[in-house]
Amino acid sequence: MLRTHTCGELRIDHVNQEVTLAGWVQRVRNKGGLIWVDLRDRYGVTQLIFEEGSTDKALLEKAASLGREFVITATGIVIERSSKNDKIPTGAIEVKAANLEVLNPAKVPPFIIEDDTDGGDELRMKYRYLDLRRNVVREKLQLRHRMMQETRKYMDAADFIEVETPVLIKSTPEGARDFVVPSRVNPGEFYALPQSPQTFKQLLMVSGFDRYFQIVKCFRDEDLRADRQPEFTQIDCEMSFVSQEDILHTFEGLTKHLFREVKGIELEEVKRMTYEDAMKFYGNDKPDLRFDMKFVELTNVAQGKGFSIFDAAELVVGICAKGASEYTRKQIDEITEWVKRPQIGAKGLVYVKCNADGSFKSSVDKFYSQEDLKAWAQLAGAEAGDLLLVLSGEAKATRKQLSELRLKMGEDLGLRDRNVFKPLWVVDFPLLEWDEDTQRYHAMHHPFTSPKKEDIPLLETDPGSVRANAYDLVINGVEIGGGSIRIHDRTTQQLMFRHLGFSVEEAQKQFGFLMEAFEYGAPPHGGIAFGFDRLCAIFGGSDSIRDYIAFPKNNSGRDVMIDSPSTIAEDQLKELSIQVSIHK
Repeated sequence: MLRTHTCGELRIDHVNQEVTLAGWVQRVRNKGGLIWVDLRDRYGVTQLIFEEGSTDKALLEKAASLGREFVITATGIVIERSSKNDKIPTGAIEVKAANLEVLNPAKVPPFIIEDDTDGGDELRMKYRYLDLRRNVVREKLQLRHRMMQETRKYMDAADFIEVETPVLIKSTPEGARDFVVPSRVNPGEFYALPQSPQTFKQLLMVSGFDRYFQIVKCFRDEDLRADRQPEFTQIDCEMSFVSQEDILHTFEGLTKHLFREVKGIELEEVKRMTYEDAMKFYGNDKPDLRFDMKFVELTNVAQGKGFSIFDAAELVVGICAKGASEYTRKQIDEITEWVKRPQIGAKGLVYVKCNADGSFKSSVDKFYSQEDLKAWAQLAGAEAGDLLLVLSGEAKATRKQLSELRLKMGEDLGLRDRNVFKPLWVVDFPLLEWDEDTQRYHAMHHPFTSPKKEDIPLLETDPGSVRANAYDLVINGVEIGGGSIRIHDRTTQQLMFRHLGFSVEEAQKQFGFLMEAFEYGAPPHGGIAFGFDRLCAIFGGSDSIRDYIAFPKNNSGRDVMIDSPSTIAEDQLKELSIQVSIHK
């Protein structure tokens, strides 16, 4: 080794020891005859001291020539610092250097490599290898590493076998767009990169593996946002001879294990909520339970009073913001403008202030009496000092709008504490959802999700009412994982394909290998996939998964560091039997 110790391990009991350190120059402070150099590596920072009189002139000049991010090695004696720094673990000592070697000089970096940097996102992504030197970035990847190790520990103890599945697979029509890879030896044919190892993990159950898991790369060619990347990581899992309850119990256990071992938090029991209730009371299928503010339906008490907007609405629904009656008219106007933005799409907002004296002040006072407004407040559980916010319109759209408003109010009122964790299982999802563009039903999860047995007859009469044996794990309003009990027999799978609009020929071409496998004794099975990057972001208190990926893409799906994607040489295209024609 080029060093005897790291830059993070020296303490007061190392005083008088000769040590050799190696790392990057964090900063140089030159006081003429006295030079301090902060030396940094992955483990911490140690201060080196070069002092005129006890250091020869050549060494002093060499130290003075050092720049930020020079790679050096230094040997010297550990001494006690006269002015200690209690902000770093090594702050009680420094190394009086007797020897210094520059292993590699460095250009001046394009941004300051410290926790508080002056580099913007795009610049730091271009020089990601420099950004990764910053402690705040490295700590996020260390958290990711720890979570990987603890996941493997838990899964191994629960008798799961880690199996790698192929990365070059077959393109399938369901789900997001595939990334495709041309085959040189099979001209005109393409592999696809897996959106998930779904069919392979089911085949592993047919193979008798019983319990499989994999921390696996997946790929989706879709529009990007903070919690999406074109390549991402899943904890992918499958189990045989199990019910839905077995899977919820097993992976509730994994979640609690990770919180205990990584965060030091004993997680409370994970609540259960049906998809129907999640949509009714929170307006989305991943409700944030860190705060209450449940929806209250006011249609019956709000209609028939002459207010035409409410009278014409399919749904009148509101939320109660506790303690918010002191909001000024200006603040309420700002909220109104916020919900009217195109991204939300509400036509307007009605408010009711519950005053301290028991009276009510509302934007619709001319249509509703104090008794009417009191009835609203009682339905909403509103008390003096609270604020009711009400939207109306078509039911589905209005619930979605109010869901966004609820989250905004939770944020504005400081109710979405990143140090509080409220996990939830959402169960009983619809099996199918209607697509207006294609005018047919699509699988809400994927084509292999099993319907609830008692709902199978509804496939012929009311497909939209069929419930699935499907479940999502939600933490703080973020979907962390989702899965289902799978179809494991050919007859039911063929029935599902038919209702999804596949012809017999299409189903055979896309999934014939799986259908045939089901005829060789497939056990009942089910599983779940956790979004590992999202889980890391929740643990680290971040909104973006990008912070937990070593070399992420930007919002355009580009790696600006290596300038990818990029064109390829004409010779390569010929080898692949591909001619490029760009359609704009």
